[in-house]
Amino acid sequence: MIQQLAIKQPKLVNRSMPILLHDNARPHTARLTVAKLQELELETLRHPPYSPDLSPTDYHFFRNLDNFLVGKFFNSQQAVETAFRDFIDSRTPGFYSRGIDQLPLKWQKCVDNMGAYFD
Repeated sequence: MIQQLAIKQPKLVNRSMPILLHDNARPHTARLTVAKLQELELETLRHPPYSPDLSPTDYHFFRNLDNFLVGKFFNSQQAVETAFRDFIDSRTPGFYSRGIDQLPLKWQKCVDNMGAYFD
């Protein structure tokens, strides 16, 4: 599938910077967030609002982050940032590559099911 993507959409494969998949959740559209993304010159790929297909928060990273944060409470922004850094530091490079490697399979499963719900 990656070879097909390289043929059909080489601009998506041959990049020096990542593309961030964004939904329209308030934290993603907040002025501060948008300004920071522009400052960093990061390209965002918008996710259609209210789309049931492959919500960005269903991906590998966010599920693991949710599990990591279960039962934790924070009383300051610093505490949140520290917990997030702890999460990032506790993951191996293989964690990230596994998540990325799973994306084409999930996308293909969605296409094969014609957008119907699946677990």
